Amino acid sequence: MTRPVPIEKVRNIGIIAHIDAGKTTVTERVLFYSGRTYKIGEVDEGTAVMDWMTQERERGITITAAATTCQWAGHMINIVDTPGHVDFTVEVERSLRVLDGGIVLFDAVAGVQSQSETVWRQADRYHIPRISFVNKMDRVGADFWRTVDMIHDRLVARPLPVQIPLGVEEKHLGVIDLVEEVVWIFPGDKDEGPVKVPLPERYGEDRNGWPEEFVAALPLADAIAPGASELIISSLEEARVRREELVEAVAELDDQLLISYIEGRHVAAAELDKAVRRATLANVVTPVLCGSAMRNRGIQPLLDAVIDYLPSPVDVPPIKGVHAKTGETIERQAADDEPFAALAFKIVADPYVGRLAYFRVYSGKISQGSSVYNSTRGERERISRLLRMHAERREDVQETYAGAVVAAVGLKKTFTGDTLCDKSHPIILEAIKFPEPVISIAIEPRTKDDQDRMSETLGRLSEEDPTFRTRYDSDTGQTIISGMGELHLEIIVDRMMKEYRVKANVGKPEVAYREAITRPAKTEGRFIRQTGGRGQYGVVELEVAPRERGAGFQFANKIVGAAIPREFIPPVEQGVKEALETGVLANYPVVDVEVTLVDGSYHPVDSSELAFRMAGSMAVRQALSQAKPILLEPIMEIEVATPEQFFGDVLADVNGRRGHVSMVDQRGHMRLIRALVPLAETFGYATGLRSLTQGRATYTMEFDHYEEVPSSVAEALLGRVRGYVRR
Repeated sequence: MTRPVPIEKVRNIGIIAHIDAGKTTVTERVLFYSGRTYKIGEVDEGTAVMDWMTQERERGITITAAATTCQWAGHMINIVDTPGHVDFTVEVERSLRVLDGGIVLFDAVAGVQSQSETVWRQADRYHIPRISFVNKMDRVGADFWRTVDMIHDRLVARPLPVQIPLGVEEKHLGVIDLVEEVVWIFPGDKDEGPVKVPLPERYGEDRNGWPEEFVAALPLADAIAPGASELIISSLEEARVRREELVEAVAELDDQLLISYIEGRHVAAAELDKAVRRATLANVVTPVLCGSAMRNRGIQPLLDAVIDYLPSPVDVPPIKGVHAKTGETIERQAADDEPFAALAFKIVADPYVGRLAYFRVYSGKISQGSSVYNSTRGERERISRLLRMHAERREDVQETYAGAVVAAVGLKKTFTGDTLCDKSHPIILEAIKFPEPVISIAIEPRTKDDQDRMSETLGRLSEEDPTFRTRYDSDTGQTIISGMGELHLEIIVDRMMKEYRVKANVGKPEVAYREAITRPAKTEGRFIRQTGGRGQYGVVELEVAPRERGAGFQFANKIVGAAIPREFIPPVEQGVKEALETGVLANYPVVDVEVTLVDGSYHPVDSSELAFRMAGSMAVRQALSQAKPILLEPIMEIEVATPEQFFGDVLADVNGRRGHVSMVDQRGHMRLIRALVPLAETFGYATGLRSLTQGRATYTMEFDHYEEVPSSVAEALLGRVRGYVRR
């Protein structure tokens, strides 16, 4: 069996943006115009192919990243449509980890919004080349150039407009391609193809001197969009100026184009196209396109730009990993004849085929029925089926090759972030890092049958979503589930009840506080038991020290000599980790701490792994008490857009919630407020904001950092927690 298209003609892309920028609408048009679907799905009507979950169609938002494949101009494009809501940022994170390029969408009215900045930073972290698409050019208040300026100023990027809009708001009829020097006119009917009008090299007041090709195309433009010809003629001068600016901007970055520019020659479309591609792949510019997905305008040129400017798997650097046994750094080229290496980035419990593991193949090839080696866990697994996904629909494939994004059935021990490879050439790729949950709720099953099903269901859901955590609180007898926000947990509970038919009582949201220490401490942990026969003996001496906020946990072994045998060191670390899960102030997890094992002793007969695990746990508990522990709370960044008349009330409300305002801006007729607010003060904020602004303000919120709880708030909180535990 041979691969369907050469690897140079494969594109693995993600569509990322702020919520409501139109990601799913763009994807639906891409699928329709590429021939993947015969009918355009609409988000508002609940018919979008990519929003296939019940919860997505009910709410009109994307919740989980959906993968699909389409063909365009002889190329295969693997697309991942990601959520825009910050509660589901994990879906963006793991998608970007395995993709080669991205389309970043912006709302032409709102411009760069808070979540736009978040996804842009995520793409920066993975060095992903991207193109920008300014959507909704037909809306009142749309402003292409303001959005371009915001990309430059707020994202610290270098936007490169390769198109400009032909008209804005109700006069938006198409786009002017500055590279190809053509005008795209899009009809109102989705089934009619667009008309391309070539821009003339010469033009003036006397139309008799205009090129025949240009003059002949104008009536065609008017036929599908009345008034198009006059709009084109009035845009000619701007198009000429903007193309000169484009050529100059690219020439500054590309030596090959610079020669043509200095010599004053007209830069041909093919030459300019290649130069823009080189600059995009080098991640020094971001080509900017525009259109209106809802009105079916600008999609075909966008697909062309994906082919022209975004990388194939061979255009990105080889994937790096470490040898599973020696730890040395090794590379895998994007080629079918290389040893097999892939990264699992998503686990889904499919109701029809069972457990699905999505993975990106970086090198080599694999066929249905083959065995693979999970080098992360040291397990051998067998792929019973290989599937190419189209949202929730599946298509069996016999073999998959380097550069592919597929799903497999049969990988029971594989989880998100695991590496799959050839056992004779073991490699471990860099895993995916996920943020910690910031909000929790308590849930209780209604019946004994629900109890059994609930634990199994929560286990499945936590396999799918690495930012969803579950634990049992022995003090209260409740199950505590934690996630990234109120909507995140609401969706989890909704899925548990509807998909898995588990009935449960749900408590109110609680803040996921953390504990930290503020000074070093040194203690000894002794676990010595003698009950006749073989006893238990483990003694450790530990030092604990605070780390920078957000640095996480670190364990260091500085044992000199053989005070503790090597095989007992991992149990000490395990005991330390277990103890840090419940702090000494209010039983919240302890973060940002370094624990160093400096000394200890063992007994040649009585020492065991259990003894040293317990000794490590006891030593840490004592050290935490001496290290002046403090409470930390999650701080959220809130961005509120409100009409001018409510600005004062909204600002006062933010300040009343212990908020620190970091920016106030004017955007059209709206005022923008950006502030850092403790999560504990944001519960019910949506209702409060609606009341203050007659429902006319909008806001977004995302986690920013952890910060020490003020002493007055901490005292009240600890009093509540300790009183509850005593009862």
